[in-house]
Amino acid sequence: MFTFKEIAQVAGGMLAQCKGEYPIQHLVTDSRKIINATASVFFAIKGEFHDGHQYLPELYQAGVRQFIVEDSEAIMDLALYPEANVLLVSNSIEAMQRIAAYHRRKFNLPVVGITGSNGKTIVKEWLAQLLSVSERVVKSPRSYNSQIGVPLSVWQINESHTVGVFEAGISKPQEMAKLEEVLQPTVGVFTNLGSAHDEGFATRNEKLQEKLKLFAHVDKLVYCADQVNVHYAVQKLGLPSFTWSKNEPSVAEVQVKVLEMRQQKTKIRFHYQGHGQDLTLPFSDEASLENALHCLATILYLGVPAEQMAGRFERLVPVAMRLERKEAINGCYIIDDTYNNDVAGLRIALDVLVHQARRGRKTLILSDLLEAGMEEEALYRQVAQEVKARGVDRVIGIGDIITRHQDLFPQGSEFYLGTDSFLGQLRPETFRQETILVKGARVFQFEKVVAALQQQVHGTLLEVNLDALVHNLNYYRGKVPAQTRIMVMVKAFAYGAGSYEIANLLQFHRVDYLAVAYADEGIALREHGITLPIMVMNPSPDSFLKMQQYALEPEIYSPDLLHRFLDYFPEKSPKTPKIHLKLDTGMHRLGFDATELDEALEVLAQMPHVQVQSVFSHLAGADEALYNDFTREQIAQFKTMSARVEQALGYPVTKHILNSAGIVRFGEEAAFDMVRLGIGLYGVESSGSDQSSLLTVGQLKTTVSQVKQINAGDTVGYSRRGVATTDKQTATIAIGYADGYDRRFGNGVGEVLINGHRAPIIGNVCMDMCMVDVTGLDVRAGDEVLVFGEGLPLTELAARIGTIPYELLTNVSTRVKRVFYNE
Repeated sequence: MFTFKEIAQVAGGMLAQCKGEYPIQHLVTDSRKIINATASVFFAIKGEFHDGHQYLPELYQAGVRQFIVEDSEAIMDLALYPEANVLLVSNSIEAMQRIAAYHRRKFNLPVVGITGSNGKTIVKEWLAQLLSVSERVVKSPRSYNSQIGVPLSVWQINESHTVGVFEAGISKPQEMAKLEEVLQPTVGVFTNLGSAHDEGFATRNEKLQEKLKLFAHVDKLVYCADQVNVHYAVQKLGLPSFTWSKNEPSVAEVQVKVLEMRQQKTKIRFHYQGHGQDLTLPFSDEASLENALHCLATILYLGVPAEQMAGRFERLVPVAMRLERKEAINGCYIIDDTYNNDVAGLRIALDVLVHQARRGRKTLILSDLLEAGMEEEALYRQVAQEVKARGVDRVIGIGDIITRHQDLFPQGSEFYLGTDSFLGQLRPETFRQETILVKGARVFQFEKVVAALQQQVHGTLLEVNLDALVHNLNYYRGKVPAQTRIMVMVKAFAYGAGSYEIANLLQFHRVDYLAVAYADEGIALREHGITLPIMVMNPSPDSFLKMQQYALEPEIYSPDLLHRFLDYFPEKSPKTPKIHLKLDTGMHRLGFDATELDEALEVLAQMPHVQVQSVFSHLAGADEALYNDFTREQIAQFKTMSARVEQALGYPVTKHILNSAGIVRFGEEAAFDMVRLGIGLYGVESSGSDQSSLLTVGQLKTTVSQVKQINAGDTVGYSRRGVATTDKQTATIAIGYADGYDRRFGNGVGEVLINGHRAPIIGNVCMDMCMVDVTGLDVRAGDEVLVFGEGLPLTELAARIGTIPYELLTNVSTRVKRVFYNE
């Protein structure tokens, strides 16, 4: 634990005031992200569009007592901060970097530093996954690879870690040497050299030389020897290298041969230290292959035995993508991507487009590429090739440069000189039942294109963070053995989040099963192209034939339902009927009890054409330690009953009993063959024991419609329930019970967040709106309002009205627009 005086000595500058010793746990640059005020050091940074110094009084009032500042005028009156420690430095970011470097030097562990033009985040995440089997890994959170992100990442290192994996990115000269001092990597990984950030350097070679500064003191630098420019530069600098290559012959330490690429898998053979071995990688695109081979070479160098590679790479899961998805007009779907504007970024976005399961044609709306750093003709020839290779059905090009090269694109493509020209000739009827990738440089203002095409609904929306959902999925995956399969609940519109989008992401991340409540939900997923096995938890006999048609698998929970199912399929049919048997081990809701099970097994033994896919039960009290004994009794009874099922049927059956809470609390002892993940995926840890490990997935937001001044004695809303005891300012917000905002939140029970401040509901909740008390706050029409999410958790709101987070999530109306995004 550092003292403020200690970090002041490291950071340099002038100690303006030191009034106390407080613990130092968090380095903070965003005033909105204070976790533990007394244990935080706030770095006031002057940026191009912001100045952290203006938040010093607010932060002090919030309990922050340690500040590093670079503007002496901001601390002219230290009497405003009587208990604060204040350090004045010339540059707050550099001070943070020196502190993080000092922290890094206290730990003698291997640190992998990753840089390159593309793939840094994926390689970082995959290396962390691969190494975590045997190591305690600390890594960059998300894409923290900047001058601020790297020191914040390094600050995470503690005594428990055995290896670090960090990425570092730059956009101009003189940046990487600073990050090298912070990271002090012992192993380097150079992913590739592309056109990203070319504009910040005089030449591509200058950028390469700058990036290689990260590896000035590494023991080994891992890279692909087939990258000629990189290989030459590394050899000229004399950096110690460990290389891989797909070329023959080659002097690379790791030789790779691609044997087969198909069905989202790539089979390779690699040779290392005189031994050859085959390995199957769980993807089939070139970018993922390159990233995986960087990882393979790195962990080979780090000493992971070659014979462990198959097991480790089987655990590899994809990294979430940085794109936003929205419903659009005429049954269309928009993928909105303006994150970067080079060929590599386009390639990634196109891969996302073609991996959408939705049926219908694929359309690309593309602006001029302004960050590619290539000659025009070669650039757009390459773009056209990328588009053609992915089977995009039509291209709409916007910009004078891409228009000049329209002959390179497929017949039927359309081109416009500018965004306004396209919008002026837009005919909505020409977009129908298709997936549209909108990929444009920011100067083209493609938000206008998105606004014109997306489904027009009112301003209340549910933002769904797909990165957070992937994080939560992987968290629960880590709680059970690697071979355990995952069934995910997407019933009730995926707990309000949006069934197709969640199902498509889960399909991409290779979960094993989906579960819906009713056949109609499963049919809708099939019609949107979802191919995962789907269990229907509440099947009705009149849906059995439809379920067979759409390859849906019913849960059978009673003798009557079993007989009625078999009436539809008395003999072997072209498609083997598949069912799931539910056992009642104590929940007493649905399921066969021990006596009924004997009868069911006797019947099924006479119907060998019916395939029992799984046998399962439901825990009644897995979320509470109070019921641990009862839970274990259920588990024991389930073991006995499922053994009877397998004995009677004569073949093994998938077994599952754990729900989200059960995974956390009983994952090691009762995972069986599969577990069922529900509310936990959406960010609510229902056992309450590990909520901090999950990320918020959904944030419900609306806007302020109008602000009013009311006098003492006035009333607000229906039935005059909201009474102003003093003069007040109120704001009407665009959400009501028709949107799923519960009426019980009325009259001060509920609160919302506006500009970071809580505002209580005043009066009754109306159908389409409600009113909040914003007295003393700076609130204007159009301001964003957070109804639930970061800073206003579902668990708190549910407790206020005596319900559970499930209800609040599933109550969000389908008229509320869903926006799905990645960081």
